[in-house]
Parts: sequence; structure tokens; C-alpha cells
Amino acid sequence: MADTHHTGPRRYRRYTPGPDPLAPPPDLTKALGAIGEDVMAGYSPAQALREYLRRAGYDRLSTRVQQRRREMLQKHNLTGTLTEVKKLLDDAVLAERGQLARDVMMDDEDRAFREMQMQNLPDSTAAAVRELAEYDWQSGDARGKFEQIKDLLGREFLDQRFAGMKQALEGATDEDRQAIEEMLGDLNDLLGKHARRQATEQDFQDFMAKHGEQFPENPENIDELIDALAQRSAAAQRMLNSMSAEQRRELMELSAQAFGSQELMNQLGMLDANLRNIRPDLDWHGSEDFSGQQGMGLGDATGAMQDLAELDALSDQLADARGSDLDIDSLARQLGEDAAVDARTLAELEKALRDSGMLQRGDDGQYRLSPAAMRKLGKSLLDDAAAALSRDAGAHDSRHTGALGELTGASRPWEFGDTQTWDVTRTITNALQRTAGTDEGLRITPEDIEVAETEARTRQAVVLLVDTSFSMAAEGRWVPMKRTALALHHLVSTKFRGDELALISFGRLAMNLGIEELTALPPVQEQGTNLHHGLLLAERFFARHAGLDPVLLVVTDGEPTAHLEDWGEAWFTWPTSPETLRRTVAQLDRVARRGTKATFFQLGDDPGLTRFLEQLSARVQGRLVIPDLAELGASVIGEYLRGRE
Repeated sequence: MADTHHTGPRRYRRYTPGPDPLAPPPDLTKALGAIGEDVMAGYSPAQALREYLRRAGYDRLSTRVQQRRREMLQKHNLTGTLTEVKKLLDDAVLAERGQLARDVMMDDEDRAFREMQMQNLPDSTAAAVRELAEYDWQSGDARGKFEQIKDLLGREFLDQRFAGMKQALEGATDEDRQAIEEMLGDLNDLLGKHARRQATEQDFQDFMAKHGEQFPENPENIDELIDALAQRSAAAQRMLNSMSAEQRRELMELSAQAFGSQELMNQLGMLDANLRNIRPDLDWHGSEDFSGQQGMGLGDATGAMQDLAELDALSDQLADARGSDLDIDSLARQLGEDAAVDARTLAELEKALRDSGMLQRGDDGQYRLSPAAMRKLGKSLLDDAAAALSRDAGAHDSRHTGALGELTGASRPWEFGDTQTWDVTRTITNALQRTAGTDEGLRITPEDIEVAETEARTRQAVVLLVDTSFSMAAEGRWVPMKRTALALHHLVSTKFRGDELALISFGRLAMNLGIEELTALPPVQEQGTNLHHGLLLAERFFARHAGLDPVLLVVTDGEPTAHLEDWGEAWFTWPTSPETLRRTVAQLDRVARRGTKATFFQLGDDPGLTRFLEQLSARVQGRLVIPDLAELGASVIGEYLRGRE
């Protein structure tokens, strides 16, 4: 039996907030509606998904990333180390002058010479430090300040390449500094062997066993070690690129004083060369424009350059709005855990949408709205149309009782679109059960209503002709047209399954389209309103369903400007030619001779189009409806239901 008793130290990790496990699942209905709108506007489903996720939160995160980037540049500058060195130098010179003035035992000639040295130091901080490198300080305080300059420079130059070295080596002994130089020598040997493809796993393990405490990242192999070092080194180079030429010269001159060891700077230079040779793909040439008042030391400035690079990478990831590609750990570092929680929530939403079956990948690898998504979207749009109709669920005309067929004896809850007779007994019973024991009193609501099921006697062949000419997209009518088609398709396919529905688009040419094809149809930049061809396809549909009552619903925003020639090509001219008009009217007459109920829906307020459609409607004893664009779906649905009654 395995021993489950813990004898070693326990490890506790910092709590990382995540999605609430008790939170309700994402609202896919809202998401699908928004994605469907974009698909109907011409986006691919994959693009529509990304656009929805952007609006749902990725754009806000992207804005925060850009804001943090601006704040870093506007808050900081790169003069921290130079400023700190200058202050230490000024303090050392001031202390030395004070000591010279107080020292009564000093030879006057020696005092004068030293005072002249202090007074005539170069304006350049680096040149002054170099000039005083061999100076015999009389003040112990001044000597201490000058030694701090060497110590500071050494720690800053190391902090450029190894984050945290500035603090780790504060108060370091000569032995500590010697250990660092030895580590740099061994590291350069390892990198050199790697560049020659001679480094082994044992070489890496030996290096880490000897110097691993210097690498808190705890790399597991040489590639991870190189990646961490190279990212830092490239950031250090970009930091230097961001300085002025004068600032870079000052730093290069000061580098010789780092720890008083030229060997240290030689090893650091070799390290940079090795890393640049191994990772030339990194950005070694970029720069940034720091304009703030708060100075940063070399190590902190290098860290800031790494942060800026990380922010740029996050910005690119957020631009694609792909949760699977987003580095959540980087986001938490830069914006905090609240941003990470938001990103995880968006990733969960994206995963739920992909796993829900609402999006299907086709044989070409592209995402499409699935049949389930089309049904869900159609239901939502039908519900919108129902709300716009504002039909009172209790309104009932007894003159139509039984018009739809013989009663079957069964009943079911009322749904929008039902025109069957109420089952009064069951309706009142439902209301009584709902209000029993309350002060509400007997009041019938839509959820109480049940309708008597019948065997349908009439079936309809319905053609929805939708204008897909250029003006429909240009005038913002493209999406409302598609919403209307989806709502009607859902109503017919779920409530009136005995009816047959054809969706026919007409632009320069007319086409029979499935609901998926129409939904995904992108706006076309082709002129032409070929109602003649659309009516020709409608007549063929009616002929195939000769036993059904024909219904024609035409949605258009312009007069016919094209017709189909006898040899099958479209002929276009603007304004409407007599030949186009003659062929269109003749084809409408042939459709009407089948006893077709025709309704025209005019989009826009063109008086000339109104007169033209009024004449067409009167010719076939049809109707003309001029709805507001937002009410188009409700108008078409209402007309379809009115025709059934």
C-alpha cells in the first residue's frame, strides 16, 4: 500500500483568480445574434466571431494595454543611472573640498594642487570619474562616495543582463564579484559551445549545478536559458538605442569603472555578442521615446523595454481576438489579475461558442453557421418580428374558426404564428391553476393559452423575392432584408411545415438560394434589378408545386433595370427601358394567372417607385406595403399570416 504521508515541505502557490465555477454559462443566444448580424452584413463566421469577442471585451483590454504603454513612456526617462552617478560624484567632490579646507597639517602647495583638481574637473561626468580614478582621496567620506560609483555601475551593468542583480549584489564582497566574473566566463564558454553545436545536456546541467542560484527563472534546458538571456540582452540594446548619442558615450566611458574591473565589461560584451549571434531574430535595433520626469537605472530601463515588448505582443494577440493565442500570464503581469480574469471569461465564451455546435468547419476548413445556429437565429429574429407586430395574443376572429382544418381533439400551448382556434376549457383551466391562492384574480395571459390542433386543409407555395442590387447594400437595407428572410424561413419551417418556401434573390441575375447561402451572401457591387428573371424563377417554383396556393412576396428598393435575354444573358440599362418593363410585366401576368396572391414591399420613399409598384399591384390585384426599414420583417411576416387567414 502506497505511503500517502507527506514528509517533505509543502508547496503553496499564489492564488490565481479564474471564472466563478458557480456562475451561469455564457449567454450564447446574445452572442449568436450578434455574430449572425455580422455574417448577414458580409463577414465570414470566423471574422464575425472575432468581431463579437472584440466588442465583448478584447477591445477594452487592448485599450488598457495601449494606455499602459503610453503611461510608461510619459512617466519615465533613461537618465537614472547617469543622474545617480553625478550626484555621488558631486557629493564626493564636496566632501573632499571640505576635508582640504579643514586639514591644517596639509602642505599648502599640495592643498592648492588638489583644490585646483577639484575645481577644474571636466563638465562630463564620465570624464570627471575617469580623471579621479587614480586620485588619492583625503576624505574617507569622499573615498566612500567614489567607491559607490564603481559599485553602482557594476551592479547596473549586470542588472541590464540579469534582472535583480542590482539588489542582489548590494554590499557584495570581492568574493561575490569574483563569483560573478567566473559565472560569466563559464556562461560564455557554454554559449560558444552551443553556437558550434558542441554543447551537451551534461554541459548545461554542470553549469546550472555550479551557478543555478544566479538564475531564478530556473531554465530546464539550454534553449530556455538562452531565450531568457537573449530577450533581456536585446531589451538592453533597445534601451541603449533609445538614449541620445551623448548619453551612450557617457555610459560607455563609465563602463570602464564598473567594479573597477575591465574584465567584467569584457565578459558582458562577449555575452551580448554570443546571444546576438545565436538569436538574430530578436529585435536588436528598435528604440522608444521616453519623455517623463522619473529617471530609471539601466536595469529598470531594460525591464521597461521588456515590458513594452510584452505589451506590443499582447496588443497583437488582442487584435486577432483569439483567446487560445492570448498569453494570460503576460496580461496579468502588465494589467493585473482583473484583466486576466476578463480574458479567461472571454476565452471560455469563445470555447463555448465553438463547442456548442453553432459553428461548423466545412470541407474547406472555413467556419459556417450550423443548421442549429440558423434555427436559433431564425427563432430570435421571428421573436423580434412578433414583438414588432405587437399582436394581442388574445385577439381572435370567430369567422375563421375551422378554416384551417378539422379538429384533432388535441391541444398545445399557443405560439406566435398560430391561427388555430383556442381551446377555451384548457386555457381557462391553465389560468385558474396559475392564479389559485393568489390575489391576482382570474386573468388570462399568453402563457395560459392553448390552441386546438387541426388537420390543415390549405397549403401554400411561398416565394420571397429579395432585391440584391447594389443600392440595397449602399442604403443599409442588406441586413434587414436577410433578417426578414431568416424570420420567414423559421416560421414556415417550424409552424407551417406543410408550406413550401423559395428564397430567390434578384440583382443583375436572379438565383434560388438556400437559407444558409442567402445568410452568407456578401453585398455585391454589381448594378441591376432583374425582377423579370426573379419572377421567371418564381413561376417555375409555382409550377413544381401546382397543388399549393401560390403566394408571392417581393422586397425591392428600385424599379427593374435588367431583364433576361432569350439566350440566357442579363441585359442592363438605366433608367428602365421599355423592353425591360414589357418583359417584367408580361412575366408578372403569367405568375398572376395562377391565382397568385402578390404583395410588394417598397424600401425607401421614392415617389416614382411608389407609383410604379402601385400599378404592378393593381394589375394583379395585389397589395403594396411601404414599411419602415426596421419593421420590414414584421411587415412580411404579418402579410404572410394575413394571407393564411
